[in-house]
Amino acid sequence: MFRPTPHGVAFDVRVVPRSGRAGVAGTRDAALLVRLHAPPVEGAANAELVEVLARALGVPKRAVTIVGGERNRLKQVRVDGVTEELARDRLTPAGRDPGDRDRFDR
Repeated sequence: MFRPTPHGVAFDVRVVPRSGRAGVAGTRDAALLVRLHAPPVEGAANAELVEVLARALGVPKRAVTIVGGERNRLKQVRVDGVTEELARDRLTPAGRDPGDRDRFDR
């Protein structure tokens, strides 16, 4: 799920807009699942996604870039200044391999 890049890491994100709670919610179909308060209009959900990921990874918002899928629920994200291991530890439950499905993935 996490792929190293020359300056950081890239990964796929599946967003659920208009959720009651914003935050990382596990994995689904080899993508990080992120729930967002914002509706998917005028870039509001994308802006909130950048904020949620930056906060979870401890990096500035400028380090998080949506590189694909800006108008889709499945997005490709790049984060500069973060290693693959750090991203896995901070974004997946107990740093587990995101390919393993369990009750948190549903």
